[in-house]
Amino acid sequence: MTALLALILERLLGYPNALVARIGHPVMWMGRLIAGLDLRLNIGSNRRQRGVMALLILLAVTALLTVPFAWALRGIPFGWAVEAVLASSLLAQKSLRDAVRAVAAALARSLEEGRRAVGHIVGRDPQSLNEAGVARAAIESLAESTSDGVVAPLFFLILGGLPGIALYKAVNTADSMIGHKTERHLQFGWAAARLDDLLNLIPARLTALLVAGAAFFVKGAHPETAWATALSDAKKHDSPNAGWPEAAFAGALGFQLGGPRSYDGEVVDLPSFGAGRANLGPADIERALTLYAAALNLTLGVTAVVALAIWRGL
Repeated sequence: MTALLALILERLLGYPNALVARIGHPVMWMGRLIAGLDLRLNIGSNRRQRGVMALLILLAVTALLTVPFAWALRGIPFGWAVEAVLASSLLAQKSLRDAVRAVAAALARSLEEGRRAVGHIVGRDPQSLNEAGVARAAIESLAESTSDGVVAPLFFLILGGLPGIALYKAVNTADSMIGHKTERHLQFGWAAARLDDLLNLIPARLTALLVAGAAFFVKGAHPETAWATALSDAKKHDSPNAGWPEAAFAGALGFQLGGPRSYDGEVVDLPSFGAGRANLGPADIERALTLYAAALNLTLGVTAVVALAIWRGL
């Protein structure tokens, strides 16, 4: 029931901007700790071992802050509801939808506005993107974040309550900050990147399955092609997980996603997913958001079934 309530609350309300301004966000707090560990430990030799140490410190702090609190909540009436409210801050259904929809609206006004908007949600160089590139970047971000911003945190919330979702987000945040193949982080971020890969093995594939299932409820989408494309194209990605949701979105919508992109002025030749249309625009972002909403509805339904089964002791 905790996971179901958290999912509903976050989808409807999100994380209030007033709280962000006043106290920040839990992921921001994690980010500050990771940045501090990076500054203090990512020096000298033995950087891989130091990165393991940094990850262990991050996980220990997260566990110490959440495990006793979760146990205390479970000992009081409606403590599970308080846990759901807290856990909802680590889901990203509403914020993801709003951020991607803002790109569609901005791109409909002008290419320059679209580039500025997409720059808030992707790491590639927005100034190198044409209209189709902006649209593809937004849809690719939507696909990947459906997995690591919604399905994966929910998965670990169901398995481990508030500590489960918090530990997952700590690892995922560490991967996004230090899990890069740069000279500075190749060794130091190795542990964070490998653990994030491991934690996302099941959620990424569940996301592809949910997207394929959601395509049954979206006019013009192709459920069979979504799953077939995920099976055939996901392995093209360097990551063992990121290709699954991206390929599923591409197949479901008849798009071609991925391909070469520029980071810090350097063009990186990445694989493409799907065999459909690559010349995308604002309306195509909206189509992807429709599929995303259907996937969220399906996720909610599955979570309700799981919650009922647990409640009845099945």
